[in-house]
Amino acid sequence: MAYQSQQAISVLGSTGSIGVSTLDVIARHPERYRVYALAANTSVAKMLEQCLAHQPVYAIMMCPEAAENLRLAMPKELGTQVLQGEEGLRRAATDPEVDAVMAAVVGAAGLPSTLAAAQAGKRVLLANKESLVMAGHLLMDAVRTSAALLLPIDSEHNAIFQCLPVDRSGKIEHGGLSKVLLTASGGPFRTWTAAQMAAATPDQACAHPNWEMGRKISVDSATLMNKGLEFIEACWLFDLSPEQIEVVVHPQSIVHSMVQYCDGSVLAQLGNPDMRTPIAYGLAWPERLDSGVQPLDLVAIAQLDFEAPDEGRFPCLRLAREAVSAGGTAMAVCNAANEVAVAAFLEGRIGFTAIASIIEQTLGRSAIIEPTSLAVVETADLEARHTAEVLISQVAGRRSAGLGAK
Repeated sequence: MAYQSQQAISVLGSTGSIGVSTLDVIARHPERYRVYALAANTSVAKMLEQCLAHQPVYAIMMCPEAAENLRLAMPKELGTQVLQGEEGLRRAATDPEVDAVMAAVVGAAGLPSTLAAAQAGKRVLLANKESLVMAGHLLMDAVRTSAALLLPIDSEHNAIFQCLPVDRSGKIEHGGLSKVLLTASGGPFRTWTAAQMAAATPDQACAHPNWEMGRKISVDSATLMNKGLEFIEACWLFDLSPEQIEVVVHPQSIVHSMVQYCDGSVLAQLGNPDMRTPIAYGLAWPERLDSGVQPLDLVAIAQLDFEAPDEGRFPCLRLAREAVSAGGTAMAVCNAANEVAVAAFLEGRIGFTAIASIIEQTLGRSAIIEPTSLAVVETADLEARHTAEVLISQVAGRRSAGLGAK
């Protein structure tokens, strides 16, 4: 095949919602893109289906058992080599043939490969916000040193990127910028009382009104920690102080974010809530291409609402802002505690409102130091996870004893 005119893309987290949407956009433009590598955790059947459709050079499974099962199922004539674990992920992110890397591995697990892609000077399509939350200084330094191109894929940050002056190298200009308005849908519990949220089930928390997402990020949206993590991410991506970012609840998820300028102008990016729009923008930037997303019909929408977030009912926003102010490894601790607490909630071990409490207590019990290396960040992450697990065990014990703990 004549690959010279095509860009080779590695999709890390290919079986998740972002990965599936990325492959949909790529398939619409076979003359421009080819899939070089796919990576997932345990979804063997879905990965095999993707390999048959896209014929990547490499397929990486993080789980050893899943990798072995995929090897056994992979048709030899396809020519796809199955790799396993972190080393395989690194290869997919840094191989000289790779032009762009979709960094969509969920959570802290996505940090090493995202950092490796940046260090290798790739076009990094960043859908893994945790990489910046945990190690923003390290990742941004790697981007500058290697001349990598970091393009945000989260719909909000992609919208901000589109509304800011950017040169051909991706460098952002701040001339005249007053503040960034980061929009939030408010999640499924936007109008719920604190008492109602205390009794919320995992299925209720995952029933997002506008977006189709995995269960972890859906819970983050319900607690507004997703917006807290995006708040931290925006500080790093756009070199902004926390005071320059305001979170605005926008239930329709049509205005994806806005930038306000000193002359009173506000620029906004609008579109239907479909991740293929920012994915296509990241793949083609500075050009644009068809994403398959339906055009926006403002007359049919008729109304756009905005309101301030209620940090009393949704304290995770406050915790994220406090982590930014604390600096150092506080952001990694905040993210680690959230991941552990969300997993415990989804397993039925703690109640919904206990998530924020676990995060706050973990932050209070953790030593905050300067994240001078990836090893320092990973150590802080592991220690915070241990602390959060201890706290969760205490809460779970009280729940099982019928003492009414949240």
